[in-house]
Amino acid sequence: MPPLEINMKHVILAVAAAVALAAAGCSNPSRSRDIANPNVSALTLAQQVCSNCHGVTGVSTSPIFPHLAAQTPAYIESQLREFRSHDRSDPAGFEYMWGLSRGFTDAQIAGLADYYSHQAPARTAPLSNAGWIAAGEKIFKEGVADKNVPPCMACHGAAGQGNEAFPRLAGQHMDYVVKQLVVFQRSDERPKGAIMKTVAHELSPDDIRNAAAYVQSLAGDH
Repeated sequence: MPPLEINMKHVILAVAAAVALAAAGCSNPSRSRDIANPNVSALTLAQQVCSNCHGVTGVSTSPIFPHLAAQTPAYIESQLREFRSHDRSDPAGFEYMWGLSRGFTDAQIAGLADYYSHQAPARTAPLSNAGWIAAGEKIFKEGVADKNVPPCMACHGAAGQGNEAFPRLAGQHMDYVVKQLVVFQRSDERPKGAIMKTVAHELSPDDIRNAAAYVQSLAGDH
C-alpha cells in the first residue's frame, strides 16, 4: 500500500477515536451537571455544581454562602436532608437549595458530606475590629450569664471545630453567621435547630455581631 494511503488510514482511525472519546465524555457522569441523575457521583456534584457557590474545596469566596470545608459530615447530611424535604426554609436556603437538593439520593448526600469533611479548613481573614472579636470571644467561651445564654463552645467545641450534629464555626463568614443567628432568633424557618432558637433569643444585635466576628477569626486547623 502506498505511503499516502497508509497515512490517510491512520488519520481516519484517529478521527474516529476522537469522536468516540468525545461522545463518551458527554455522557460520562464524571463530567455531568445533572442534579437529577442518581448515577452522578458526589465528587462530580461537589466540583461541578456545588462549587459554583461554595468553591471546589468548600471554601466560599462570597460571604453569602457558607464554607463547607472541614464541616462535620453529620451536620452536612442533616442540612441537605432538610433542604431536600423542605424542612429548612430560611430564604437563602430555599432559594438556592430546595431545587438543587430535590433529586439528591441518600448516597449522594453521604458522599458530599464525606467529601467536604475531608477538605482543608477555610482561612477567612479575621476582621480588624479587635473590640468585636474580644467581646465575641467572651460570649463564645463564657456565654451571657445574665441572659442565661450558654457558651457557644459547649456545643461547637473549644476551637469552634464542631461536634457531630453541631456544626463547625471556625473561620465561617461573619455575615453568614449573623444571618443564621437572626433566622434562629426571629423565625421558625429552621425547625430542627430549635435549640438554637432558645440560645439566640436573648442575644442583642451587638452580641450577634461580636460572636460572629469571633468565629470568623477562628481559622485554625482543628
